[in-house]
Amino acid sequence: MSTTPAPAEDLVVLGKIVSVHGVRGEVKVYSFTDPVDNVLDYRRWTLKRDGEVKQVELASGRLQGKVLVAKLEGLDDREVARTFAGFEICVPRSELPSLGDGEYYWYQLEGLRVIDQAGQLLGRIDHLFETGANDVMVVKACAGSLDDRERLLPYTEQCVLAIDLAAGEMRVDWDADF
Repeated sequence: MSTTPAPAEDLVVLGKIVSVHGVRGEVKVYSFTDPVDNVLDYRRWTLKRDGEVKQVELASGRLQGKVLVAKLEGLDDREVARTFAGFEICVPRSELPSLGDGEYYWYQLEGLRVIDQAGQLLGRIDHLFETGANDVMVVKACAGSLDDRERLLPYTEQCVLAIDLAAGEMRVDWDADF
């Protein structure tokens, strides 16, 4: 196991350890990946919680019903495994698969300025979340934005007109009054 994690700014959060599973030191994982078991594709995890950082290796993992269960190398005790609850599971950005044209990871969209068709700054993307129908962008007011409102915009082709990562902005078809 490596003891030197990647710099924090190079890490992407892929999930979180939420509790223990069974008596052999396995942990339950909440995955942010799609599909959820993609987090198991990464053998080395950097775990972060409240300034604490640990390097671990994944021994095995499986989807058990709707629960993702992981076994970490050297972790064989349920009570020790319990102390891992709350740790975020991170991997270096460089280990993420390349995406096709027009595809983005959520972390790439967070922080972008959101501008409507009239050229008005609606705010910045704070975070995204999934719904049954589509992903949703939470756009919060920032310096220079039109007003102090928080807006929920659908991440759909109809709403998102253009994304320019280099310029740090997203153009949208959205009524500022909505």
